[in-house]
Amino acid sequence: MKKLFALMLALILALTCASAMAEVTLTYAEVNPLDGTIVGEMAKAFKAKAEELSGGEIKIDIQAGGVLGSEDQILDNLLGGGNITDISRISAFALTQYGCDKASLLSIPYTFVNEEHFWNFAASDLAQDFLLEPQEIGLPLRGLCYGEEGFRHFFFKGEVKSLEDLKGLKIRVSSDPVMTGMVSNLGASATTVAFTELYSALNTGVVDGAEQPIANYLSNAFPEVAPNVLLDGHTLGALQIIITDNAWNKLNEQQQGWIMEAAAYASQVCREKVAEIEKTTFEKLEAMGAKVVEVEDKAPWVEACQPTIKANTEKLADLYKQLVDMQ
Repeated sequence: MKKLFALMLALILALTCASAMAEVTLTYAEVNPLDGTIVGEMAKAFKAKAEELSGGEIKIDIQAGGVLGSEDQILDNLLGGGNITDISRISAFALTQYGCDKASLLSIPYTFVNEEHFWNFAASDLAQDFLLEPQEIGLPLRGLCYGEEGFRHFFFKGEVKSLEDLKGLKIRVSSDPVMTGMVSNLGASATTVAFTELYSALNTGVVDGAEQPIANYLSNAFPEVAPNVLLDGHTLGALQIIITDNAWNKLNEQQQGWIMEAAAYASQVCREKVAEIEKTTFEKLEAMGAKVVEVEDKAPWVEACQPTIKANTEKLADLYKQLVDMQ
């Protein structure tokens, strides 16, 4: 009897240890705040679903508000062999500067005519090719899913009502060459500033304006220093969730399946939340007294951006046509 009891105890301890060893905590980086943003809702949905599906075997530690650095800083760390995070939400075209040519097509100005056009792409086989492009070129990460934050618009310290008003203004851009080219085509001066420093740069006049999806504009308190919004919708705020190879390889096949299912769920939540959060955002901006001007005729803007559009699509012209035709 004692031997049987000892055997059972050993078995219980072994199973307990095996269960403990199977638990995995993955750090999820988000530059924006969790509350009041589409990307925040997406992060929370991903965490909830991954932990639900795994029964707590997988835990997602969300680090939001840029506490782990800017998007560029996080990517530089990961691609340089660092382990600052396991999962990150990034702009869909952020990997362009690291050699992902397909990803650059998602940042081409005035490509997506509406949100439905983008979601047609996101649900396609072509999207899966784009998500796995980092693996094709040897980068140690992969995309899990796509999402979007609504169309991106310009906002400024001073009043801006037309294309002509952009002439000579300093507009903040990331290091993305397409965005830099677009701003220059529009007659403004493209000025690289880290996102985490943008509020200060606007407040002190280092830059005159910037561009973001409207929900991010509000949640980061930019109306305090740049209360003038110009709704031109130059690009859709396409985004993706990525996971590093180190984190992916920690997971067994079943855990990888849970992560993929959680990503698909987060993508769907994102799609459902976009219209709701944008509506609420515009109502809040109106109550705050922000000045919002809509660009009614985008044709001159599209024409001005043709040099950047052509220069960044000619190498992948057939692929870009597939993307455009998905509307």
